[in-house]
Amino acid sequence: MRNMSAWAITHPVFPLVLFAVLTVFGIVAFVRLPITLNPDISAPFVQVTISEPGAAPTELETQVLQKVEGAVANIGNVKNITSTATEGQAQTTIEFQIRTPVDRATTDVRDAIARVRADLPRGIQEPQVQRIDIDGGPIAYFAISTTGMTEQQLSWFVDDTISKRLLAIAGVAQITRSGGVSREIRVDLDPARMESYGITAGEVNDQLRLVNVDAAGGRAQVGGSEQSIRVLGGAHSASQLGDVRLTMPDGRIARLSDIAEVRDGVEEIRSISRLNGRTATTFAVFKAKGASDVTTLHRVQDELAKISHEAPGITLKMVFTTVDFTQQQYKSSIEALIEGAVLAVVIVMLFLRDWRATVIAAMAIPLAALPTFAFMQWFGFTLNQMTLLALSLITGVLVDDAIVEVENITRHMKMGKSAYRAAMDAADEIGLAVVACSATIIAVFLPVSFLGGLVGQFFIQFGFTVAVAVFMSLLVARLISPLMAAYTLKPHAGLRSADGRIMDWYLRALRWSVEHRVKTLVAGLAIFGLSVMGLALIPKTFTPDADLASSTLRIELPPGVLLSQTAATSAQAYEILRRHSEVESVVESLGENEDGEVRSGNLYIQLVPP
Repeated sequence: MRNMSAWAITHPVFPLVLFAVLTVFGIVAFVRLPITLNPDISAPFVQVTISEPGAAPTELETQVLQKVEGAVANIGNVKNITSTATEGQAQTTIEFQIRTPVDRATTDVRDAIARVRADLPRGIQEPQVQRIDIDGGPIAYFAISTTGMTEQQLSWFVDDTISKRLLAIAGVAQITRSGGVSREIRVDLDPARMESYGITAGEVNDQLRLVNVDAAGGRAQVGGSEQSIRVLGGAHSASQLGDVRLTMPDGRIARLSDIAEVRDGVEEIRSISRLNGRTATTFAVFKAKGASDVTTLHRVQDELAKISHEAPGITLKMVFTTVDFTQQQYKSSIEALIEGAVLAVVIVMLFLRDWRATVIAAMAIPLAALPTFAFMQWFGFTLNQMTLLALSLITGVLVDDAIVEVENITRHMKMGKSAYRAAMDAADEIGLAVVACSATIIAVFLPVSFLGGLVGQFFIQFGFTVAVAVFMSLLVARLISPLMAAYTLKPHAGLRSADGRIMDWYLRALRWSVEHRVKTLVAGLAIFGLSVMGLALIPKTFTPDADLASSTLRIELPPGVLLSQTAATSAQAYEILRRHSEVESVVESLGENEDGEVRSGNLYIQLVPP
């Protein structure tokens, strides 16, 4: 790289075009980069769901789960296997090691299930293998209310209209409703009537499963063209289902309503949602992995505004979000980056005392930082705490090489050389030193990216961002800074004068240190010892404490409790929380979990912003 500067000075077009293109790519990448709180550090999860209507959990454990676990246990990079069995459904979740490609993991699990498919019971439905793309908990909770709908209609509006439209938004992984009810046609069999007809509940169930279904009916030629035929047998109301004809064991025909009471109703309530202690219908928004927290929430809010406009009777309110803290962290990091850049420029101006030289050195910051955003996008990084910390940390480092180049050029100009000649000689003189300095910084930070485990997932983006930014600053110092100095610097009295008072003070301190070597050495050792002691006293944590302006309280009761008992315990917790003035709102999401139990719940607490 020693001859790069001379080549850039004599061929200015190529380096200028190169950095112009990189800068444009960097600006575009900066606008498009996802904004997240932390890097994507979650391990891949794949979920296998197998349904067998009517099967007991013990049967599913022995006949399904054991065989599924044995099949997936032989897959490489498997970290944990978690299985649950409820009535009629078996579910296995496989957690893979960090950095395992999720597509490969999903394919391996699907192939493993296919190999044992013949060993599973014949009555099961087709196994469902899917990867879990949800990134963490919900990024926002919304409460919905209306005066023109029943609770059943409002719940269906959330499940059918809101969920479908929000899931079509890029970055949204899942919408879950809490509270409300779901419509259900209930069939209450009358044992006495069934006995008089000689039919059992199992036979009634089998016949209903056969006739109460919409199915394909083949094709037919209608009006000179081929049309698909579909047999519509599903009942849409309680009266239609009650009119379904059943064949009795003795050959008689009877309607379902003859042996049972058929009525419209709602399914058993297994979950409750409350907002500030009052029953409410809420829904949570989960974002996909790698998506931007801020962009996803803004898209969701825009779509909900359209829905509210189309349905005037609907009122939607965001009652909980984690995105506000993410935005605050992002703004704070960008402000720190800008402040650091401004202070670096001020210091450069203070020492160089030449506005042209200051501009040349200061140009290294945007010319090195902006192309770094393009590389971050190519690497699949996001604007998170680690990458923004890396850029803020090395803001001063980005300008170091350029300062050394420009300062040496001005030193040669003090000898009476022209700017062009000074740039050629000075750049060649310190080229090796500048390259060695940048290479040392890269050698220190780049290995951090190859740490293993969870810590490595945090620092992989940090190390690569620092390395790329420092490398780009080296290119700027070797190509752009000498080029700009050769064609823009002008000799003046300030360049030929002495180094100034600051340098005089420094030289006096340096002479004293050399003359009093023992005192200087003792002072250095004392400072080093105090530094080691201070390091031992500093508290150590994996991540620093942060004021999220929100919190989550999880409650869990003993097995076997009723939903009403869970709700009563949650209400007591809410009464304690509402006494604190810092609490702005509390969303309670209680009831059925992935195990089918109703003994747990979460309270999402939104605090007053600081």
